[in-house]
Amino acid sequence: MKNIVNDLRLIYKCCVMYYEQGLSQQQIADRMDISRVSVSRMLQAGKESGIVQIQVFSPNHLNYGEIEQQLEKKLGLKEVVVVESSPLATAYDQMSALGSAAVNLIENYIHNGDVIGVSMGYTLHNVCRTKRMNQEAIRCTFVPVLGGIRSISSTITDVHSNQIAIGLAQLYGGDYIEFFSPAMFSNIEILRGFMAERSMREVLESYEHMNTVIMGIGTPKRSSPTMMNAGYITQNQMDFYVKRGAVGDLAMQFFDINGRTEPFNDFNRRVAGLQLADIRRIRNKICIASGSDKAEAVYGAVKGEFVNIIVVDEECAEALLNIQGGEK
Repeated sequence: MKNIVNDLRLIYKCCVMYYEQGLSQQQIADRMDISRVSVSRMLQAGKESGIVQIQVFSPNHLNYGEIEQQLEKKLGLKEVVVVESSPLATAYDQMSALGSAAVNLIENYIHNGDVIGVSMGYTLHNVCRTKRMNQEAIRCTFVPVLGGIRSISSTITDVHSNQIAIGLAQLYGGDYIEFFSPAMFSNIEILRGFMAERSMREVLESYEHMNTVIMGIGTPKRSSPTMMNAGYITQNQMDFYVKRGAVGDLAMQFFDINGRTEPFNDFNRRVAGLQLADIRRIRNKICIASGSDKAEAVYGAVKGEFVNIIVVDEECAEALLNIQGGEK
């Protein structure tokens, strides 16, 4: 009797039924009128002969595990997620990839009953518009970490912190608290008086229970930053802080490459909301960024301990690995 286990035609037929048609080994055995052991042997022969070739792909289609580990080690980060940044992809494609990765990561860090801080910006606006695979609601509360009323000169609304809080609450099935305040005050004494008002109590109390904060990051060197588009700062002011060493801003507060905020206190202290020093104490500080031009901003934010979890594209990740740090 012919040894069917060595018959390449039957091996091929067996492999097609198992790998392409999804039949079980027992179903194949019944259909071919052979033993299940023979089916198992033919499937193994299919691999050994090259009829079946199995490839394993990472979820992002590229293996970024090594660069993620390198960044975690170099910067002392809690977690790093890197997504593809292809020169052939459109800006929309890249933002979509970043948004999807951020949505999935955020879901690992938020739980029922949590209070989650959010900042402002186009990056977080994009996250709000990203679809979630898991439809189960997470009953947490999203709260702006800075004021959310736009200035009169601003023509944008969806990137403000209140809209981000609403958008994320809708995405995850949670609740939100709105922060009805200008993001920036002209006088620090007026700001202190405003924050002492009873109407601010709910927001301030929520800050005490905040265990995660989700932030986009700005850079004064990128053209048309969100802060300028929203009317919170002029080009001359921005140039002034760049000369002082500003490489980025979180929640509209500047810092330098080493995470120092002192040169920008005159501006930062007039921002209504959580100060960067308060953000340091929060357990999970998530930052989402793309592009090599954001690398110095992310680096400074990490050095200042304002960020310990990042979601970045490949360009930003590579640039972060190349930053040497040190005084500037």
